[in-house]
Amino acid sequence: MADAPLSARAVAGGGEFDAAAIERGRVLFAQACRFITGAARLDQLPETGLPEVAFAGRSNVGKSSLINALTGRNRLARTSVTPGRTRQINCFELGERLYLADLPGYGYARAAKTEIAAWTRLVRGYLKGRANLARVFLLIDSRHGPKDSDRDLMAMLDQAAVVYQLVLTKTDKTKPDALDARIAVVEAELGRYTAAYPRLASTSAVKGTGIAELRAAIAALATG
Repeated sequence: MADAPLSARAVAGGGEFDAAAIERGRVLFAQACRFITGAARLDQLPETGLPEVAFAGRSNVGKSSLINALTGRNRLARTSVTPGRTRQINCFELGERLYLADLPGYGYARAAKTEIAAWTRLVRGYLKGRANLARVFLLIDSRHGPKDSDRDLMAMLDQAAVVYQLVLTKTDKTKPDALDARIAVVEAELGRYTAAYPRLASTSAVKGTGIAELRAAIAALATG
């Protein structure tokens, strides 16, 4: 079955950006992006004065694919058909202006309970204690919308006063009318969360939809 075209509402889901903002995003993500470290413990995280953005989401939500699409590098973040493969916080430096943090996926029930507990402690400790964290981009599969585990994380971010923005992924797999309906429902739900950015971003790593707009949003958080 051919991929469905995205509606105007879905494309604009990340907010309006002018040509200058889009260009700033393009230039930022054209810079060198290098892997810094993979941290299995909080004390292994690099200390830096740069602002940091984090990508969080359930296992198999398309997090690695989105990071690769943003940076234009197919193998920067490792993708896998096996959910829950990433078990550490992978840190990248972008153009000496920004840090990107790829957080371990959550919600994969087949992982051992001890592993799930360790991932949970790592992610929650990071999100509550990272002073230079400018925004969390919380990825949600557009076909399903937020799950209870996503809402648990959103509530925790509210409590910690950490600003986060929901990013719908895999929009190429959702029909336009269904995607519009999903966006409307989720945007309405966001009104219950105090730290949530009020607009969604809608993306497809496969089609490139929404990538330029998300780059612009991230560039606005970078230094320089």
